Amino acid sequence: MPLDIAPLTGQALADALPELARLRIAVFRDYPYLYDGDEGYESRYLAAYAESPGAVVIAARDGGRIVGMATAAPMEDHAGEFAAPFRSAGHDVGQILYLGESVLLPEWRGRGIGHRFFDLREAHGRALGRRTFAFCAVIRPADHPARPAGYRPLDPFWRKRGYAPVPGLVTTFSWRELGEAEPSPKPMQFWLKRG
Repeated sequence: MPLDIAPLTGQALADALPELARLRIAVFRDYPYLYDGDEGYESRYLAAYAESPGAVVIAARDGGRIVGMATAAPMEDHAGEFAAPFRSAGHDVGQILYLGESVLLPEWRGRGIGHRFFDLREAHGRALGRRTFAFCAVIRPADHPARPAGYRPLDPFWRKRGYAPVPGLVTTFSWRELGEAEPSPKPMQFWLKRG
């Protein structure tokens, strides 16, 4: 049975917040994010998408179970740490759609769902009049001790979608990594696509 992939809005989004929070925690626990998350923070983070009139949350459902999600919001509605580097570099953040996360349980990967998530978010951005799309990814050294054998970064997938890392366009964002007692800042590289 194919997945149902569609935006969540209104009460359906509010009802799904706990499940979406658990999904983010599960997927981001793996390398390269190594995120040690909690549902309270996640639910508050995701609720911000419900409060932004230009935001979208897309869910992939297998029957009634959410197995993947992707988010996007106008850059000016997202965390200040993400907009600041663009402002400093002279970008008009009012023209940028920020692609938050695209997470999918491992058993569903490799089936074109990631492409669908990008297609839907980019179409949403164009409907808002946005022609620049951006996201960021954590920067990890190639010899990071937690990097699993056979790990394949998503860079080729993103490049195939027309995205490229912007040299020098980085920020930091803090979260508690597995094994950490407190959150610590992590470097994040921005990727950009116009069109």
